[in-house]
Amino acid sequence: MIVGASLRAGGVLTRRLRSGFGCAFRYDRLHRVDLPAIADRLRREVNRLAFARPVTHVYNPLEYAWEPHARYLERYGRGRKEVVLVGMNPGPWGMAQTGVPFGEINFVRDWLRINGQVDKPSREHPKRPITGFACKRSEVSGARLWGWAKESFKTPRRFFERFFIANYCPLMFMETTGRNRTPDKLPAGERELLFAVCDVALRRTVKCLRPRYVIGVGAFAESRAHEALEGLDVIIGGILHPSPASPAANRNWAARATAQLADLGIRLGPPVL
Repeated sequence: MIVGASLRAGGVLTRRLRSGFGCAFRYDRLHRVDLPAIADRLRREVNRLAFARPVTHVYNPLEYAWEPHARYLERYGRGRKEVVLVGMNPGPWGMAQTGVPFGEINFVRDWLRINGQVDKPSREHPKRPITGFACKRSEVSGARLWGWAKESFKTPRRFFERFFIANYCPLMFMETTGRNRTPDKLPAGERELLFAVCDVALRRTVKCLRPRYVIGVGAFAESRAHEALEGLDVIIGGILHPSPASPAANRNWAARATAQLADLGIRLGPPVL
């Protein structure tokens, strides 16, 4: 069985991209554009891909949760950043519900002050329902990452003056049982096509934000950053992923991440660009 990422295409004009909440963003002639335009192109390109068993369901929150995703990019993705943190792909109770990377619902709604319409994916897995901001589950990885940001910087404005959080891949993959299948576990042919699209999007994002550092949240994201950003004048490193599946992450992940950033030269003081 072949499963497409989505059946619905994004609405894109030649020169202007219109989000679901009435904002418009401009392309330039060479496609060196802002983050909503990069995300819109990425969502259309991954929708052309197909995935075979054991994957039976594919969620693309850039489609059904475009409104809060675009709000996140427009509100917090402006200007130059010192550090871009890159995760792997959406989790079932985070970005899959809110459209925001590592998007634990309480932090997205109450700290980032982002809300918006979340529809259903084209094919919904009964064990991974999408209820958007009404979801009662909490994603531990997202709570840890955004909790660290809140504790370290107090306000979103202070955090996003220096940092931005993105995901490498916008798709979430599930098997018949509802078990998550990460992008690195896809067959080689599927990985190659997916990574080619995601590499380009990450490279465009980094060119747009012009950071000094790109930091993979976990080994996979760090490895993809090295591949995708080859030749760019940027320092690439990694921090421990906050997943509760990692015993190390369950022992004061925030302190470990802060120490790892410090080892890379990133200290949580005034911005250095």
